[in-house]
Amino acid sequence: MNQPPPGPVLTDVEEYAAAVLDVVRSIPSGRAMTYGLIAEIVGEELGRGGPRQVGSVLAGSGSRYAHLVPDGDADGEPDDSDRVPWWRVVNAAGSPPQHHLTEALDALRAEGCPLSKDGRRVNLRRAVWFPEDDEPGARP
Repeated sequence: MNQPPPGPVLTDVEEYAAAVLDVVRSIPSGRAMTYGLIAEIVGEELGRGGPRQVGSVLAGSGSRYAHLVPDGDADGEPDDSDRVPWWRVVNAAGSPPQHHLTEALDALRAEGCPLSKDGRRVNLRRAVWFPEDDEPGARP
């Protein structure tokens, strides 16, 4: 995982938030991860946190943790990799956050993410993404 750029020392909460945001920013378009899976990945690295903490970070990513997300590339222009694609994170049943359900499902559909037959959840068997999927020699 990428570490935040050198700068001020992060608190434990900010360190956890930065790790969560890094994982979420790495989820490819058209794929999804669960809060629990992200918590496991970050927990392996930092030894703490759980699905609720991941949800809390995402709920605060637009304001409380915005300083942990890069502002742009070398020319200062925003870059797609700088965005936090919160809509790609769902619960264990594949459902996006209820209070952003329509917005999340619209974004997922636009990316071609596999959804359930009724279109109200992510089909996790087909859409779940693991960071090691991008490593050489990863399963097809």
